[in-house]
Amino acid sequence: MATFPALDRFDFDTSLIVATGAGVVSADGDEDRVYPWMSVSKLLSATATLVAVEAGHVALDDPAGPEGSTVRHLLAHASGLPMTDGGVTQAPGRRRVYSNLGFETLAQVVAERVGQSFDDWVRRSVVDPLGLTSVVVEGSPAHGYSGSVADLMTYGFELLDPMLVSAELHAEATSPAFPGLGGILPGYGRQDDNLWGLGFEIRGAKSPHWTAHTAPASTFGHFGQSGSYLWIDPQRGAAAAFLGAKPFDADVHGVIWADLGDEILAALDA
Repeated sequence: MATFPALDRFDFDTSLIVATGAGVVSADGDEDRVYPWMSVSKLLSATATLVAVEAGHVALDDPAGPEGSTVRHLLAHASGLPMTDGGVTQAPGRRRVYSNLGFETLAQVVAERVGQSFDDWVRRSVVDPLGLTSVVVEGSPAHGYSGSVADLMTYGFELLDPMLVSAELHAEATSPAFPGLGGILPGYGRQDDNLWGLGFEIRGAKSPHWTAHTAPASTFGHFGQSGSYLWIDPQRGAAAAFLGAKPFDADVHGVIWADLGDEILAALDA
């Protein structure tokens, strides 16, 4: 299996799995240790929402959140809601404002439509079908979940070859929604075109970025302030899942992750 020298630059426990559609390419660390996922939780919440869309419980263009906002706006951080508590900061679709409150608002809408708590819906629609036995679905749908890197990669395989939603909806979710919106990428500063899909951050031409310096523009995924990430490179049909024992530090993760990503992509191309 491939090895990645950048991992040695972390002075704390980490777990990494790199895989392609054909299976695991490399694994490092305790695959079964449970770590907090923080904002990587949004990926499961987004997929649970897309399953609800596929089942006809909710539509992407249904009104949701502030006046003029829709489910699509909430998923794409374009609703005008702020990061946490507070009122609307601007009209929907004008700027990319990363919003935990937006995802919590979205969860309330979906829960009402499916007739059960959002936590239960995430378990029923995503966690149980994928067999994510370590994943704990509690607290905020924006940042409350936890699980092992093995289960995070199992979810990564779903994003490589979706079974829970149609190929058409998956393609829409992982393509830019409301392209051209500027905004702050947490931990990495202002991006003039802060691309986002429907719950999935899209690399685009962002610089700096957490995935890899050399990652294709189509790479998508999410990272969390717990020091966690999952990214998918659809061009290579590859995924990387990383969890660690220390919270995100811009001077550590913010530098090493991109170097690690370059090593991963080079190994996949070798």
